[in-house]
Amino acid sequence: MNTNPVPVTLITGFLGAGKTTLLNKLMGEGALKDCALIINEFGDVGIDHLLVESADEGIVELSDGCLCCTIRGDLIDTFTNLLNRSGTLERIVIETTGLADPAPILHAVMGHPVLSEKLRLDGVITLVDAVNGSGTLNSHEEAIKQAAVADRIVLTKTDLVDDIDELKNRLISLNPAATLLIADQLNDLKSSLFNCGLYDPETKSADVGKWLGEEDEKTGHHHHHNINRHDGNIRAFTLKTDKAVDAATLTTFIDLLRSAHGPNLLRVKGIIAVTEHPEKPVVIHGVQQIFHPPATLPSWPDDNRETRIVMITKDLSENFVRRLFDAFMGNTKTDTPDRQSLGNNPLTVAGFNGRFS
Repeated sequence: MNTNPVPVTLITGFLGAGKTTLLNKLMGEGALKDCALIINEFGDVGIDHLLVESADEGIVELSDGCLCCTIRGDLIDTFTNLLNRSGTLERIVIETTGLADPAPILHAVMGHPVLSEKLRLDGVITLVDAVNGSGTLNSHEEAIKQAAVADRIVLTKTDLVDDIDELKNRLISLNPAATLLIADQLNDLKSSLFNCGLYDPETKSADVGKWLGEEDEKTGHHHHHNINRHDGNIRAFTLKTDKAVDAATLTTFIDLLRSAHGPNLLRVKGIIAVTEHPEKPVVIHGVQQIFHPPATLPSWPDDNRETRIVMITKDLSENFVRRLFDAFMGNTKTDTPDRQSLGNNPLTVAGFNGRFS
């Protein structure tokens, strides 16, 4: 089996968004060959037409080389069973229920002391129904969270509506770091949806521009938006500094932020210039309290050497986060706490186990 961590792709979206259709297309294109598909036990994924080769321990092997199993107990057990099987496992794809909050599944991938070394989150794909998307976002907080944590947002059923610009703009504002795709325009699902650029352990590179929400080369549009109140007090913003950051300083900043406001950190992604080795940036990635072990790249993937951290938060003031970040970067103003006073706080709850050097 591959010694590198197995990439995990989470496919989510509200009821009726088209997850079943997408999964069937992925299987039909052979994109899930040598992969494992995990579906919930209430799912209706149409695999009856596919020849079942064998089945054991709740894992079904399909004729195209894809494994399929259902979550009937602990997701951790399902992961363990898949990893313990002999043979090649290129990827694990998880389909959630339409009403599910994706965070607990992401925590299972990122936070388990053993599985976090054997699995890596490749990305979250969120499907949004163009017909009912706006109404769903207005009525269901789960749909807002699903969009806010996405790396790819796929608009479906666009042929049934005349204008999708308003919905597109809302989704871009909700999650500027996500790539927005139109389902009908995807010719190659595998290349469009997988390898989201968080971190590739084989090439040791990250496609920073795509997931840091920077300027789109085609439109010149800067994805830096704040979210209106009707989207549940969700805010998206980027922290930047052109100074190299001391590894201990960054660790303390993350510790303070996630120990005090972890549930409000929907998604955190960043590339960091650390003073210990500024020529080798560090990639960080977190969902609420849980952070992947930081990954060090062999070199910068582009000419921009700035530290950039995208924050997508809920009920958490952007001003508060910026002031905390500035305190640790040495940019404090009069009558505000500095790095030393914050770092020496005896009430600080430690817990970030990653090392940046």
